[in-house]
Amino acid sequence: MTPNHLLPLIRNPEQLKQLSYSQMEGLCRELRQVLINTVSQTGGHLASNLGVVELTVALLHCLSLDQDKVIWDVGHQCYSYKLLTGRADRFSTLRQEGGLSGFPKRSESAYDHFIAGHASTSLAAAYGLKRAMTLKGEEGAVVAVVGDGSFTGGMIYEGLNNIGKSGENLIVILNDNEMAISRNEGALAKYLAVIRSKPTYFKMKKNAEQLLLGMPVVGKPLRDLAWSSKTALKKVIYSTTFFEELGFAYLGPVDGHDLKSLCDVITQAKQMGCPCLIHVRTRKGKGYRFSEKNPGMFHGVSKFDAASGRPVSGPAESFSEVFGKELLRCAEQDSRICAITAAMEHGTGMQHFARRYKQAGRYYDVGIAEEFAATLAASLAAGGMLPVFAVYSTFLQRCCDQLIHDAAIEPQHLVLGIDRAGIVGDDGETHQGIFDVALLSPIPNFSLFAPSNYDELRQMLRRALFEEQGPTALRYPRGTQDPTVAGWKATGRDWDLVAGTGTTRLLVTYGRTFAAALQAMQSDPGLSVLKLNRLLPLPEEALEIARGFDAVLFAEEGIRTGGLGMQFMEKLAESGYRGRMRLHAIDQFVPQSSVSSALHRLGLDAPGLLQELCKLDEEAQESKGDMR
Repeated sequence: MTPNHLLPLIRNPEQLKQLSYSQMEGLCRELRQVLINTVSQTGGHLASNLGVVELTVALLHCLSLDQDKVIWDVGHQCYSYKLLTGRADRFSTLRQEGGLSGFPKRSESAYDHFIAGHASTSLAAAYGLKRAMTLKGEEGAVVAVVGDGSFTGGMIYEGLNNIGKSGENLIVILNDNEMAISRNEGALAKYLAVIRSKPTYFKMKKNAEQLLLGMPVVGKPLRDLAWSSKTALKKVIYSTTFFEELGFAYLGPVDGHDLKSLCDVITQAKQMGCPCLIHVRTRKGKGYRFSEKNPGMFHGVSKFDAASGRPVSGPAESFSEVFGKELLRCAEQDSRICAITAAMEHGTGMQHFARRYKQAGRYYDVGIAEEFAATLAASLAAGGMLPVFAVYSTFLQRCCDQLIHDAAIEPQHLVLGIDRAGIVGDDGETHQGIFDVALLSPIPNFSLFAPSNYDELRQMLRRALFEEQGPTALRYPRGTQDPTVAGWKATGRDWDLVAGTGTTRLLVTYGRTFAAALQAMQSDPGLSVLKLNRLLPLPEEALEIARGFDAVLFAEEGIRTGGLGMQFMEKLAESGYRGRMRLHAIDQFVPQSSVSSALHRLGLDAPGLLQELCKLDEEAQESKGDMR
């Protein structure tokens, strides 16, 4: 194998054991070029993957994947791992419909051992896998690679607590790049900064060990005696032994782009046979100057020009941007308004608020800690503030208990901005925002609104802040408003009816699906469309309107069981409605694809809605036939 031509020849990760350090350095250059070229065409997570290239190569060089297992926290940094574990020939399909996932996926490869997509779960997963191996008498180590951003999540500390006292041969690699998606903040970031700034202990330890082991006869006993006092020595230098107090052997910090150092420390950790934490320092975006300069922008990217680093299409206003800017305008009018994000400042449009009010103490980036964010919002509300927590729908799933216990039992007036509600596309099953309505619906005292365009989003945000009481949420999709509804003016009502001519059929929907419903009306002008603006509590007037039609189709870009459509149909039946009813919603985990393709396959675009209406008509004909 010659440098710069290695990757096409690697079919099995065991082949990396045969490579010299020079060859591995060449392989790292190849991997970075493939990552840049591919992600520029498919979109995806670039900066985080560029930062762990050497770490990935070192892991596969030192481990035996026929018995050792690697777990990636979140999983969005596993692209090099995919390339080196038999998937290089399919890598161009990354995040495409029917292609490779952007995250680990057990159904995709025997080298992917546990599903990932959400942060801070890796240590629980790694511990469970290692315990299963031990109980079955299997040899091998389990390695969990965790970014310092994930260390802001509480599950990591639950994992450290349990693993540290287990005695298992489990290695935690803390990938410290000082970033989550936005730059890390808080006590942990400061603690790691202290460790990074004082490498004295580790340099001294390595030099002393080499000196002692070079002494004949007495060298090794002296080394063991010296190392018995290492805890006291480290306390003198750091005044803390956080990871060691939890039961881990702490190794590092190590340069995450130095292959020799990485291989040495991984080999050492594996031989120790006890819980180890390796502190690795990496640079997010390493090797691509545009992502090194702005790693936050290149964390998750759409298609871009690799030569210039510029997006293929110019930036367009999005629901997230509109929400963030309108929130800032509201905050300028009311000093009680505070904003909260869970490490998603730019993703949720909160950067505008942060620039203006961070120093004033009205903006909180709590890290990857949605549960904490929800309770923080409730307690700010209890203290007389007006908190707004902007969170992706898929991550809202993580704080159900806090929403019930802290926000709703004794109703606190907080506002949730539920971003990426509905289908999000190429991130796949772990990120689709299809459960939020069903999760919030059973909770008493909650209000929920669903804007279909920017004008409604602005109006509903103000209504949520200044007119509603108790916990209130807005759900809105990823990306831009549909041109079909761009000119629709917010009415401020809980519902809007677009009446067809002489129709007896009603299509009920909300949010993004309203655009598809209007498009369906163009092909079927006799159809009437009822758009729900308020979803919770369900408006009684909407049920009254539905009772005036012979047939009702409810279409919902959300999970079917427990969703709004099921509740609407149930209440309609309870009221004595005798017309025909049909519910069209999602009843599956939705795989990766473009948003438009997913909506088409789910029948939630205009042709799909027309097809569902035809089924409703066919049922009517069958019913008449049965009567005859």
